[in-house]
Amino acid sequence: MGILALAADERVAALRCTDDTLSVDLMDGRTITAPLVWYPRLANASKAQRENWQVCGGGYGIHWPDVDEDLSTEGLLRGAPSPEYRPAKSARGTKKKPNRSFQRTGKKRQPLNS
Repeated sequence: MGILALAADERVAALRCTDDTLSVDLMDGRTITAPLVWYPRLANASKAQRENWQVCGGGYGIHWPDVDEDLSTEGLLRGAPSPEYRPAKSARGTKKKPNRSFQRTGKKRQPLNS
């Protein structure tokens, strides 16, 4: 018994940008949505600058000439943020202070009575 695999067409069909998200529709019907903060140049751009985009790279890339930003559908599918993206300190995960009530005291445990 064979498995029928549909050919994925990862070329850009359409793009939408809100104040918070970037959504890219692919030719094969999938939609990739990523947080806009992952792409600081786009996040800091005006609405008009974000709307001025063009397909490049044979259909597998997107270019914003006004902010000199380029994204690929491959990177979007991998969930790769821009190398310029720096998460907020609160999202980086700070070291938690140890819970002192569960730390070893150095005392030997008493056996449980049955």
